[in-house]
Amino acid sequence: MNSRVLQAWPDGDRTTLPDLQQCAQEPIRTPAAIQPHGRLAVLSPDGQLLAWSGNWPGAQAAQQAIEPLSQALLAVPADEGPAALGKLMLDGSAWDAVAHRRGGNLLVELEPAGAQSGVRAPIYQLTRSFLPQLERADSVQALAELAAVEMKQLAGFGRAVVYRFDEDGHGHVLAEALDPGYDSYLGHRFPASDVPAQARELYQLNHIRLIANANYTPVPIHSRTAGFEKTLDLSFAGLRSVSPVHLEYMRNMGTLASMSVSIVIGGKLWGLISCHDHDPRYLDFEARAACEHLGRLLSLQIDARENGAEVEARLELRKLTLEIVSRLAEGDATLERLLDESIPLLRMARAGGAAVVLNDNCWCTGDTPEPQQILDLAQWIVGRASPTFATDQLPQEYPPAAQWQQVGAGVLAISISQVHRHLVLWFRPEQVRNIRWAGPPEKVRVSADGRIHPRKSFAAWMEQVRGRSDPWRSAEVAAAAELRHALIGIVLRRAEELADVAAELGRVNKELEAFSYTVSHDLRAPMRHITGYLDLVQEQDGERLSERSHRYLGNVRHAAAYAGQLVDALLDFSRMGRAELKRVPVSMQLLVREVVGELSRMDDGARVEWDIAPDLPTVRADPFLMQVVVRNLLGNAVKYSRGRHPPQVRIASVRRSDGDGLEVSDNGVGFQQAYSGKLFGVFQRLHNAEDFEGTGIGLASVRRIVERHGGTVWAHGEPGQGARFGFILPGQDTPPSIGQQKEVE
Repeated sequence: MNSRVLQAWPDGDRTTLPDLQQCAQEPIRTPAAIQPHGRLAVLSPDGQLLAWSGNWPGAQAAQQAIEPLSQALLAVPADEGPAALGKLMLDGSAWDAVAHRRGGNLLVELEPAGAQSGVRAPIYQLTRSFLPQLERADSVQALAELAAVEMKQLAGFGRAVVYRFDEDGHGHVLAEALDPGYDSYLGHRFPASDVPAQARELYQLNHIRLIANANYTPVPIHSRTAGFEKTLDLSFAGLRSVSPVHLEYMRNMGTLASMSVSIVIGGKLWGLISCHDHDPRYLDFEARAACEHLGRLLSLQIDARENGAEVEARLELRKLTLEIVSRLAEGDATLERLLDESIPLLRMARAGGAAVVLNDNCWCTGDTPEPQQILDLAQWIVGRASPTFATDQLPQEYPPAAQWQQVGAGVLAISISQVHRHLVLWFRPEQVRNIRWAGPPEKVRVSADGRIHPRKSFAAWMEQVRGRSDPWRSAEVAAAAELRHALIGIVLRRAEELADVAAELGRVNKELEAFSYTVSHDLRAPMRHITGYLDLVQEQDGERLSERSHRYLGNVRHAAAYAGQLVDALLDFSRMGRAELKRVPVSMQLLVREVVGELSRMDDGARVEWDIAPDLPTVRADPFLMQVVVRNLLGNAVKYSRGRHPPQVRIASVRRSDGDGLEVSDNGVGFQQAYSGKLFGVFQRLHNAEDFEGTGIGLASVRRIVERHGGTVWAHGEPGQGARFGFILPGQDTPPSIGQQKEVE
């Protein structure tokens, strides 16, 4: 590890830092020194002098000087900012006395007092004129401009700037007021490294800091106990000595005096009011108190404006969210319906495009990446295990996005399920930004002797930033999260409704099965009676009947026989839904060859050219019911291809991640694909019964059997070009559905 040496503090100590970036580890809270324009005395809780600044004639002088403050010191609260104790005569001059408690110690600071102002004191002027102006301002920008002018007038510095910190910590100058001869920084950005993290923390704690002369020589702190001064916390002390690196930074900037006032909103450092002067400038305690008060007034007004804008934005976004949810609730509540009316969805996030992902399916609207790119991104977002994800620099976090950052440099996503890949995503295009820096954004340089130095240049320096979109506002992220909760509620309610419907359908289905079983069973006897009486009529009175009567009786016999077949088919169909499944390994290779052998011995099957794949799978199924499935599929292929020369039937293996099965294809009459959904219904036929015999129950039986096994069926056809029918059953490791768990294996 490379080692760098930080410039020594006044007592001569040197702090070794392992990396340039760790210059932020300077002991800025415990510098063991103060600025020379005032004096410091540190007392114990019982009033004993513990430490004093080196510009006192001695410890005894310090103790005697603060003796008149004994009673006032008793009322100083702990861990708060400095409290004014009044004026104290010292060496023939009036000094302002302030004190605060820190770490159990009482720190007393004395500074030269300003002239008595009375009702013309800065704090009164501020309340009379500046506060009404703030209240009339209608934007944060207007507030910043007012504050810059007022602060310059109040403090008397040559330049006053107001800047806020962006999401990356860089300072953006919003407003300034300056005298002739001062460089303008309006619109410039200062890198985040100019204000290290520990300095930001200190700005949140102590809202004002004055450096009266950047060329000052620090005054060391002496103590009765060796080393005590090195641990003395000066966080609240107005006289606290600052980092030598920062003093050099000021001189490089052409600034010999500076003052910073914090803008703190919601407990966070929102920005700073920074004052600069080419010459040394001291501001007494009364004037600094007014400046700090100005900062607090500005903080309150900015907080009110931003909160108001946030509330207004959230109300508008809530209206859009309700519109989206109401439209979805009125339909079938499937998430892809979000894109049916895409304008509210896009307006809600000020997005250029949006997408809905449901597992491997993707629907898009507006300007978005390609569907497969969205699916890959969705998988990455799911892996982050966050219900809401937002970024305005997606290519930096997800490098593949660099290929399509023109349409998707920023993304906002909500995950609807913790189990499935169900997401809604909004995309924002790349916004190329030209940033004007106040000098190159570098923090430090190192001289040959190992000393760290700040940058010297503050001239405008342009940088082009790519791969970023407009940032997502907190109101937009909150609206997306609210939409997520609403969608989850709709989906859950829809699932409950579907569960109720499924339960009702299951009950009705069982009743229909029982009814069809009863009816088909009871109709078998009448059908046999009709056939029997026809035989008796023909045997006893056949000679007296005309040829026409014999033809009529033949039609009746044929109809009765067909009705009997229908009854038998219905009975078998109802039994399939009632019988228990007895799963065992079934070789589809052996089963197919057995059925092919049977069909080949019939007239229609004798001419068929059979093509049987050698790798048909073994499935775990009920062997009797699988025979029904194969016989129906192969029998249909033979029946509907018998008009071809020659008829061709091919049986292929199907192996997928969700199961195994087979597919039967033929070169027969085919069908229109638009009607494929009707083929597996009871009594559904796409061809005339006169041309192709059958009951219309075979494919319905196929679907019932396959679905009872937890599998799926499909059909593809083209008129005159043949058809393909297939199925798959889940593998042995696939858990059964709820309905299947109740069956005996």
